[in-house]
Amino acid sequence: MTEKKETRFVYGETLLALGQQRSDIVVLDADLYNSTRSIVFGKAFPDRFFDMGIAEQDLVSTGAGLAATGLIPFCNSFAIFLTGRAYDQIRTQVCYPALPVKLAGSSAGLTLGADGASHQSLEDIALMRALPNMTVIVPADDIETQQATLVAAEIPGPVYIRLGRYPVPRVHPDDYQFRLGEVTRLRDGQDVVLLATGHMVWKALEAAEILSAQGIRARVCSVGTIKPLKIEAVLREVAGVPAVVTVEEHSIIGGLGSAVAEILMEAGVGPLAFKRVGVQDVFGESATADELLAKHGLQPDGIAAAVAGLLRG
Repeated sequence: MTEKKETRFVYGETLLALGQQRSDIVVLDADLYNSTRSIVFGKAFPDRFFDMGIAEQDLVSTGAGLAATGLIPFCNSFAIFLTGRAYDQIRTQVCYPALPVKLAGSSAGLTLGADGASHQSLEDIALMRALPNMTVIVPADDIETQQATLVAAEIPGPVYIRLGRYPVPRVHPDDYQFRLGEVTRLRDGQDVVLLATGHMVWKALEAAEILSAQGIRARVCSVGTIKPLKIEAVLREVAGVPAVVTVEEHSIIGGLGSAVAEILMEAGVGPLAFKRVGVQDVFGESATADELLAKHGLQPDGIAAAVAGLLRG
């Protein structure tokens, strides 16, 4: 297992690399640059870095204006504030005109930890996924974060990248190539498919080890793009397998589980056992990241138990 890294740190390093390669990259932050790691870019390119203060609506509106002049702005804040406070600006000023504004929602999900419900974004993927023209990316490890950030800069329209402060090991192979909308198989198995995204890819792989000891062969796939999610990629991975479980550090409403369910139902796949493992339509609360994951069944033992329960019927 590689050294664990927080995806927000890798994102900051990649922003710096982008700034060195391209003079049209500009970065904006909402007074959280130490946490979002946009500070790395700001120190290197102070003339292309804008701290907008605690004003997310202004942050996004300014980013839209910069994008309209031909620049590529990366707008940064905590995921809960970026997607919640500035939703109207994202919808009307960014997505409606399909401007190339890149939104980096940092410290997402339960693993933000002790700051509690007011700071834990459990609906950001659903909000961003519902917007026309928006691309939604949730990287699982360092290599996927780096490549997805570089790809985001090339996408002609809006992009939302979900980042975290929970250290995760590398789960993808060293020769991994991020491809928008694709599903990457990391472990083979014939009894059940685990489709996981973000921090939960690592947890799903560990759950597969627990299931293996119980005689259950779990296929584990990493889903780095929530939108667009290629229909053929999902159908390829579930073909011939009797059960599918989605795993996400997000509400089970509107995120990965919903996206996969929509694909399977519209394609008429079945008979198929299906379960969404995630936050069950509740708010977060104050506790450590690992305590919260355990409470919501998102540690490896909880995921394994959910899978085994599904297979038992």
